[in-house]
Parts: sequence; structure tokens; C-alpha cells
Amino acid sequence: MIVMSESAPFNPLQSASPLIVYIDFKSPYAYIAKDPTYELADDLAIEIDWRPLTLDIPSYLGSAMLDDTGNVVQSKRTPGQWDGVRYAYRDARRYANLRGLTLRGTTKIWDSSLASIAMVWAKDQGADVLRAYTGLVYERFWKRELDIEDPRVLEGVLGEAGAEVSGFADYLHGPGRELHDLMQAQIFATGIYGVPTYVVTRESTSRDVAGEFFFGREHLPMVRWLLTDSAGAAPDIAYCHFGYTPP
Repeated sequence: MIVMSESAPFNPLQSASPLIVYIDFKSPYAYIAKDPTYELADDLAIEIDWRPLTLDIPSYLGSAMLDDTGNVVQSKRTPGQWDGVRYAYRDARRYANLRGLTLRGTTKIWDSSLASIAMVWAKDQGADVLRAYTGLVYERFWKRELDIEDPRVLEGVLGEAGAEVSGFADYLHGPGRELHDLMQAQIFATGIYGVPTYVVTRESTSRDVAGEFFFGREHLPMVRWLLTDSAGAAPDIAYCHFGYTPP
């Protein structure tokens, strides 16, 4: 579990793991980045320090609510904000389809903080439990089959992922909430603003990049390059899909 204390305070850019990854369950971009990021970790035999970053989407994209058929029933968005949201879903679906993932647009801006707190609970019980929990939450949420604002539902997912759930309810509304809110304040103060964000925490042989962070899964080739001691030429930023392969 992430612990904050005077002797070892939480630092958004430091970890015992070589790579920190910030995610939010209500982000389609974080969802489609999850599997490629795990593939990177498996290839390099490293353990990732997964951390929650609960986005305040209404603060920059406004808010809206849709009914089950997709009709807007409430909106506090400008036309420009709607254009940005629609493009984001179109873009994310292109890559979700390549991986056979279902990505249905949400009907409202969800409060994902409880799912984030549950993520920390799962993380404290081991990498396998965390991986199972994130997989279940992402898949079901983006199929509109999971209420991430319901503590009982999240407790059920934790149990299904192999986590011990005794004491989770008290943790969720007590120390878990306190830790979550303190983490979010420090993460944003550091300048990390979106998901997925990758933080390389160790130096490569050719340059000092410890604490350097990258926003977006398109940076995975660069992250891999840095984690393998910058072997070979630096990669370009590009997706290896739609017939294009970076040189």
C-alpha cells in the first residue's frame, strides 16, 4: 500500500519500481493503454507501480448526462467541448477495436474515486490481485456493466479478483479516502494532469531521466527505450497500426 508519513512522504515522481503508471477507470485512453503497458512490463520483467489519478473532467470538458439510448438529457458543455469529447471517443474506439475491446460511451461523468481507493486496496494484496481487479473493472465499466460508485459492487469485484475484503468498507470511507485525497493534491501539484501518465524513476545509462514523465500511451516506445538503457536509436512517437511502422 502507498504510505504517507513524515519519514517517507508520498512522492508522485519516486518509487522503488522503475516505472510508475497513473490511470483512471473512467478514461478510455487509460483503458486501451492498460494491456500494452502490461505487455511492456512482462517483456522487460519489471514490476509497475500502478497509481490512481482521479480526473476532474467537468473542470475542463464540462459535464453532461445521457439516457440509455444516447440522447442528451442534461448538458453543461460548450460546442467546442462536445467536439473534443466526441473526437476522444472516436479515437479511443479505433484502437479498442484493434484489440477486440468493447468501449461504450458513458452516460455521465462518473466519480471514479471509490474505484481508485479500491485499486490501492487491491494493490496492497499483490500484483496478481491488482492486475485482476483492474482488468475486471475496466472491461465491465466500459461495457456499462459496472457501477463504480457503488461500494458493495466494488467489494464484490475485489473478492472476485482474489482480494481479502474484510475491513474494506471502513477503509473506503476512512483512511483510504484520506490517502486518496492527499495523493491527488500532490499529483496535480507536480504537474501530472492526465492518464495514462508514465514516470520513469531510474536513470538510463546515457541520460538522467529519473522522475521524467510522459502523458499518453503513444510514448510507450520511448518509455521502453529508456528502461532498456537507451539501447539503439531513440524511437519516434507513433502508433504501430494502420499500416505504419516507425523506422
